Amino acid sequence: MGKSNGKSQVDPQELDLEHELPAADEGEEAGQGAAGAASAGRAEAGELEKLRTERDSLLDRLARLQAEFENARKRAAREQQEFREFAIADAIKALLPALDSFERALQTSANQPSEFRSGVELIYKQLQDALTRLGVRPVPAKGEPFDPHVHEAIEMVETSEVPDHQVIEELQRGYKLKDRLIRPAMVKVAQSSRN
Repeated sequence: MGKSNGKSQVDPQELDLEHELPAADEGEEAGQGAAGAASAGRAEAGELEKLRTERDSLLDRLARLQAEFENARKRAAREQQEFREFAIADAIKALLPALDSFERALQTSANQPSEFRSGVELIYKQLQDALTRLGVRPVPAKGEPFDPHVHEAIEMVETSEVPDHQVIEELQRGYKLKDRLIRPAMVKVAQSSRN
């Protein structure tokens, strides 16, 4: 074997000339080449359009999933905030009877020594300040028009001294946590005596 340049060398005598395909005519070869190129171009264009459609579909799906994830994140944050407020409201409801007791103690300690009264007032003020920092505020009652959303009427009092359906006395103070009613105010409401 002699040296070669890396290509296999074929001996022309070894070629199987009986099974060789006939050569195409030049005109026929040019027509098939153009038709083949056009066919290949259409196939590539079809494939390209299919890929674009698939890409658009995947981008749309991605955008929808991102929006869905963002909505779920916001919903979870809102539910967590509502749970916190619900837990705070429960704790505040448990403290309100103590606040009522302080108010009663202040009303009855008017004739007590001033050190005792000032100590009770100080504790009452500290409790009120802590509740205010949490967003608790009292529901206005006395002198206000009766509002069934924030007032609970315990008694209707016939009188002509104040306008009809006005709160004339607050028996128990009501409280709100931000915009949520924790406890309605128990009140006496004026009823016109003119019938």
